[in-house]
Amino acid sequence: MKHFCKDWLNEWCYNNNWSDLYIEGHQYWAFPPGAVMPEPIPPEVLRKLKAEKGLSGEEKLWSIGAVLLSLVAAILSYFLKSPMPIGLAFAFDAVTVALLEVEIG
Repeated sequence: MKHFCKDWLNEWCYNNNWSDLYIEGHQYWAFPPGAVMPEPIPPEVLRKLKAEKGLSGEEKLWSIGAVLLSLVAAILSYFLKSPMPIGLAFAFDAVTVALLEVEIG
């Protein structure tokens, strides 16, 4: 899951004179001003971006999906008189919350 929108990173790079943003998996690299080798974008910058911008588009999609699935599962559990839909929704929600966790640094 992408935790940072490429536009956010490009905007930060432009504002701070970094160039040639390169994304490798969950690592973000760019050339600092005057440098000949790319460096990782500092973790404190990534934390600040996340705090300012909030959830990325992909994170919003997963979150909305988890909420909708939970609501449908609650309704199905009521009408089917079975806890299975709620149990499956709980498992999906647990995986979604784990995926939403951002590991920086």
